[in-house]
Amino acid sequence: MTKLLIASTNRGKLREFQAILAGEPYELFLPADLGIALTVEETGETYRENAGMKARAYAQASGLITLSDDSGLEVQALNGAPGLHSARYAPQKGATDADRRAYLLENLRDKPRPWLARFVCTVAIATPQGEVFFTEGECPGEIIPEERGTHGFGYDPIFLFPERGLTMAELPPEEKNRISHRARAVLAAIPILRQLLAEG
Repeated sequence: MTKLLIASTNRGKLREFQAILAGEPYELFLPADLGIALTVEETGETYRENAGMKARAYAQASGLITLSDDSGLEVQALNGAPGLHSARYAPQKGATDADRRAYLLENLRDKPRPWLARFVCTVAIATPQGEVFFTEGECPGEIIPEERGTHGFGYDPIFLFPERGLTMAELPPEEKNRISHRARAVLAAIPILRQLLAEG
């Protein structure tokens, strides 16, 4: 098995990556698992810039091929917000996922429904030699005013797949890990990872 570093502190995200990459010859780690303490300021103006910065920094620090992602929720009625700021989308310090969901719904309250939205994700794969490759995925749906489901994290409980009648948080994890924005971006990265493995 080849070590693959996931540039994140989120164990939930690690579990998603492990499920999506099941069957690939990689053993996945978070930086904390390897004793790497690194803070990368996400100052980019695009998902690609942020994902690339994180992947490069952690690949250089670890000497391992590193996979990073930057993702966001874009709501049509809010002109694409929260977008790049999805993880920090609440006015109070120390806001939780629930706080961010509540703030989003507060901002949508006076907007006509359906509140069409999409999740988007850019994955960056960086080598210790400084090469960086990118893949992308997106997942359309709509925001609903009540929370449903216990799986997932972030905005998943209020993000509905109209054709399924289920929120992202109501989907079984194995189904989410086939159709989510992150799943689509990571699945698109598999050929790149295989090529890097063959070259290594």
